[in-house]
Amino acid sequence: MIQLDIEKLIGEATAYDKKLELEAKRPRSWCKSISAFANGDGGALIFGLENDGTVVGLQEPEATAEKISEIIKARMDPIPEFNLRFEKIDDKVLIILDIRKGNDTPYYYSADGGLETYIRVGNESVKADATEQKRLILKGRNSTWDMQRSAYPVNDFAFSKLHERYRKWTGKSFEDRDMFSFGLVDETGYLSNAGALLADECPMRWSRVFCTRWNGLDKSGGVIDALDDAEYSGSLISLMENSETFILRNTRKMWRKTPNSREEMPEYAERSYHEALINALVHRDNLIIGSEIHLDIFDDRMEIYSPGGMPDGTVIQDRDPLTVPSTRRNPLVADVFERLGYMERRGSGFGKIIRSYEFQANYQEEKKPYFRSDRTQFTVILPNLNYAVTQDGTQDGGQDGGQDGGQDGGQGGGQDKLTERIIQIIRNNNKITIQEISNRTGISLRTLQRRIPLIPNVKYIGSGYSGHWEIVDD
Repeated sequence: MIQLDIEKLIGEATAYDKKLELEAKRPRSWCKSISAFANGDGGALIFGLENDGTVVGLQEPEATAEKISEIIKARMDPIPEFNLRFEKIDDKVLIILDIRKGNDTPYYYSADGGLETYIRVGNESVKADATEQKRLILKGRNSTWDMQRSAYPVNDFAFSKLHERYRKWTGKSFEDRDMFSFGLVDETGYLSNAGALLADECPMRWSRVFCTRWNGLDKSGGVIDALDDAEYSGSLISLMENSETFILRNTRKMWRKTPNSREEMPEYAERSYHEALINALVHRDNLIIGSEIHLDIFDDRMEIYSPGGMPDGTVIQDRDPLTVPSTRRNPLVADVFERLGYMERRGSGFGKIIRSYEFQANYQEEKKPYFRSDRTQFTVILPNLNYAVTQDGTQDGGQDGGQDGGQDGGQGGGQDKLTERIIQIIRNNNKITIQEISNRTGISLRTLQRRIPLIPNVKYIGSGYSGHWEIVDD
């Protein structure tokens, strides 16, 4: 039985699907991958290969290749660029169908008189919804949502926040001609969508930030759910400034003496939450209407949620955040924020979020920021660096950062308290990972991996991301 190194086989393609044989009578089963690859960053289909990578080969490879080409030309609209090649492995022949990244999106599959278009989400090809189709249409026009002309005349709005920040950063006055050169207004005097987002009184109702300081570890804090909340609207610049003010109002800073001065230990690294807010405001998907940015502060963490997943359809959980290339969903907005000194052109936001934490005096590996996303949302989770820290500046619970301290949690009943906290967190989210439990409790990953299997009424059913926790109550 022959196993393959698929990455070597497909060359530069980063996405691929495997097919045991050509399903000529069920072309949708593989043409949807062609649509998704052409609508995204390209990819490859391998015919003659089992799902586990076992080489089976094709009986009539040349005839199969002709049929593949025939179906693509008959079923795809427009026809994407593709290439068919043969790979011979121990007298068994595979067909590799390379699909190029397309410029004329959307690429449709014609089925029963209708047209369907697909996108890549993780390692699956899924049908694009109405919002995703709008995005593909803009991409095919070499445009983005923020470049589109709005319904708002420039003379109806003021831009004092934009003028103020531009003078502060550059030392120059913001002129009327700069509105045009920045792409914020067109020759007819109407704002682009980017221009409308930067107006002092932004007319787009969904461009808001909801901020809440919750009481406890989740949104059901007991008698008092929230300790503070605010809703902000207006220019993107105002949204960022007000959100940072809310964070400062609802966080504290510890400090300890050193031989020559004192060492400050904030709950959150300022640069990290600044970059996370910039990412949420600049890269949010404005085609998703009816959903706002949310800033939620809990006892143990801060979460910054933004509508819109990864632009390339992947999920951040499957990627190394430090190697994700910069992709601008709203290039005009990003360009303005760069000119105002809020962000850089090199797209290093994820790295700054993570590394700013690592420079903090009270940083531990289990307090590393992490990210999650799906098709419609992106969330940055920043652990509270001071959560579960004792007065001497160490993590509560002994040397390994947990609360079990000794063999059974010490004399103070640590075992019962830790068990109760773990069970409560799992009750609120039975899909939570052990890493997320670690971040929420301040307990080290090593301690939890040892401790959770000892809780008799907590079981993990299934495996990996598809599994879930179950709590068997007495």
